Amino acid sequence: MRLSIDHLTSYRFSAPQARLVQLLRLTPQNTHDQTVAQWRIDVDRDARLRHGRDGFGNCITMLYVDGPLDGIEIAVTGEVLTSHSSGVLHGASEPLPPAVFLRTTEATPADPEIAAFARDAGGDDPLDRLHRLNTALHARFAFDRGRPLPGLDAVAAFARQSATARDMAQMFAVAARSLGVPARYVSGYCRAVADGDHRPTPHGWVEAHVDRIGWIAFDPCFDRCPEENYVRVAVALDAAGAAPVAGSRLGEGVEKLDVDVSVVGEE
Repeated sequence: MRLSIDHLTSYRFSAPQARLVQLLRLTPQNTHDQTVAQWRIDVDRDARLRHGRDGFGNCITMLYVDGPLDGIEIAVTGEVLTSHSSGVLHGASEPLPPAVFLRTTEATPADPEIAAFARDAGGDDPLDRLHRLNTALHARFAFDRGRPLPGLDAVAAFARQSATARDMAQMFAVAARSLGVPARYVSGYCRAVADGDHRPTPHGWVEAHVDRIGWIAFDPCFDRCPEENYVRVAVALDAAGAAPVAGSRLGEGVEKLDVDVSVVGEE
């Protein structure tokens, strides 16, 4: 499948900023089942861009802008060719051993209630348990398509009636780790509803590592293993570590953030 992505991030500041530094995790990588046909990042003002990789192997772009600055737009456009993989990741760069992804974070702490939920989901072997966990999370929470609440960790999200893609993925990671299965957050894009569907945030899902198979993707929002409708961009222990845009600014006032994402697919 050929997926066309448009992702616009706009910042507006209530007072001019002296300097802006952003870390962009906005560039996907080639794997056996994902080929980047074209990809570009555009900024609406003079900026310095420096490309590299982070500790998880993600492609990153450091963006530096000097003020005075009252706003900035970061536009991503690209096309990615994807193929069917049954959710199994092939040919990705893996600088870290799977056991690293058993670690907890502030956003994905160990929790007895989530651990009990994972056990109650059942299953005869690790892979079966993960599929059952995916289905159980999908059944428990209504899917919230809005923007995730800042600072909401997996434990707090588990107490709610609805959950965003970020929250479901982080809850899955906590549950999988409680079963002794390494799990990591994945940020990227998904053509999940209809071509031209506009959303206020990129998508998020999770990958879990099963011995003798490798990393397998799960998306509890739709109770599926991500396939050719997905573009994988960045991975980390939690959503903050894989966030598409993160950084700092030097200046007074508050900021307003607007994000618009469109994914169109062609067979």
